[in-house]
Amino acid sequence: MAESEGNIDQALERQRELLESVEGRGLIARYATYARLSGPGWLQGAITLGGGSLAGALYLGVIMGYELMWLQPLGILLGVIMLSAISYVTLSTGRRPFGCIRTHISPALAWGWLIASMLANIVWSLPQFALGTAAIQQNLIPSLAGDVGKFIAAFGLLIVGMTVVWFYNSGGRGIRIFEWILKIMVAVVVLSFFGVVASMTQKGVLPWGRIFAGFVPNPRALFEPSESLRPFIDATGSMASWWSEQIAQTQKKNIITAFATAVGINMTFLLPYSMLRKNWGKAHRGLAIFDLAIGLIVPYVLATGCVVIASASQFHLNPNDTLALVDAGQTNSKEVKAFNGLLDMRIAAEFGSIGADEQTQTAARLAVPAADRQLAAMLAGRDNLALARTLEPLVGSQVAQKVFGIGVLGMALSTIIILMVINGFATCEMLGVPSDGKVFRIGSMLPAIGVLGPFVWGAAAPALATPMSMIGGAMLPIAYFAFFLLMNSRKVLGDSLPRGAKRWLWNSLMGFATSVATFASAWTLYNQEVFGLPLGNVALGALLLLLTIGFISFAIKESALQRAT
Repeated sequence: MAESEGNIDQALERQRELLESVEGRGLIARYATYARLSGPGWLQGAITLGGGSLAGALYLGVIMGYELMWLQPLGILLGVIMLSAISYVTLSTGRRPFGCIRTHISPALAWGWLIASMLANIVWSLPQFALGTAAIQQNLIPSLAGDVGKFIAAFGLLIVGMTVVWFYNSGGRGIRIFEWILKIMVAVVVLSFFGVVASMTQKGVLPWGRIFAGFVPNPRALFEPSESLRPFIDATGSMASWWSEQIAQTQKKNIITAFATAVGINMTFLLPYSMLRKNWGKAHRGLAIFDLAIGLIVPYVLATGCVVIASASQFHLNPNDTLALVDAGQTNSKEVKAFNGLLDMRIAAEFGSIGADEQTQTAARLAVPAADRQLAAMLAGRDNLALARTLEPLVGSQVAQKVFGIGVLGMALSTIIILMVINGFATCEMLGVPSDGKVFRIGSMLPAIGVLGPFVWGAAAPALATPMSMIGGAMLPIAYFAFFLLMNSRKVLGDSLPRGAKRWLWNSLMGFATSVATFASAWTLYNQEVFGLPLGNVALGALLLLLTIGFISFAIKESALQRAT
């Protein structure tokens, strides 16, 4: 053991010397060295490229076309600003941040951050297993269709996830193996979706001028239906105002989903502990920021951008695929269920109710004017299977089904693995023990409950999605605010506290990112009802109270330090 620790110390010392040797050299030499040593940023990329990012990107393309190409890149950029600050604080102090926040900021903020991260890990593992199992059964190995195949696929994902996490918990060499596995998975995800868009480009079906124009931010798109939908809304006559409101609300939910899944609350927990696990320190601060850029920003922007492009090209303003499924009587498909749900709400808005029996409901839906049916078909939610199916005539069945399926499977599996790792860290922190060994392994197994996802998520999703979005949306500003205060704590950072222009720059960037996250939370929670109760406003009040308590606690502690010195 002593010999092994000595080898790790020697390797770390050589790493520090290498980083110091390239510090004053040009960008190419420095970044080439950084690329060799990168690691924790790829873990961030692996978790953010999950089912939430896929669903958000898919529906942005369905409802807004290419107009919101800028949204997810902005979300990831703001997230990386905060993650860079988290890395700066962690590497400057060498301390586990939970203890720093609890001691020097506020115990309430610290425990809120930890508990929300664990809840997110456990609950969001359900849709990841469901997504991965669906990719195996529908896209990759159709012969596994059925309950037995579902069982094999789901538990196969669990076994792979447990095996990879075991490597991470086995020490230095295991961590390197783990990171390479994650890098390969992220690369597979990006290359899969990039390959689909490349094939579509070769066919000449993508309007690249409009796509690039979609990267120019347009805040109006956050509050108003897409201009391209306006003629179809107007065609519904007396119901136009209802459709406008309905579309605006749907856009809001999906915009928040796409933005929030760029950087989640559990990602803020993963980064500092993964860097400490690698024994990184002050010498690695520049590397950490570069690591986030190549491991998180680049893969995320490429993968989600390609999904939005593919989705917009196939589904935006296109009712045909949904109406074809309706005509074929495919009542169990996601698109038809979404289509019928929209028609039912539209009928209820005009007449107050819809019949309880299936025959009456079907007759009422058929009686809805053609313009409304067409608009409902355009807005119906689609999934990865629907997108792969519509792409087959353009790029071929092998590219559409197999390559797309591999990308989706990579998304799900990499996220499952990272959720397990985060929960291992969080469990160790909650119990106050070192972040390795048996406690880490036991904690990492808690998200294994997600293996039930393929069997229960379809029915449970409506009940769980809204409360979990509220928790995640409310808690993200708490993590951001806590690290904003840590970055300004003389007690925590000491001589590493940024000063002068550097401090002004850090505070400006972090302040903007925290403000946007807080606005998104308030926008999500305000007047949100869960099971008929105004829990959104309660959660919003709790958020504001917690932030206020945290700031007052921080101000008191910093004031006491100033008086003492």
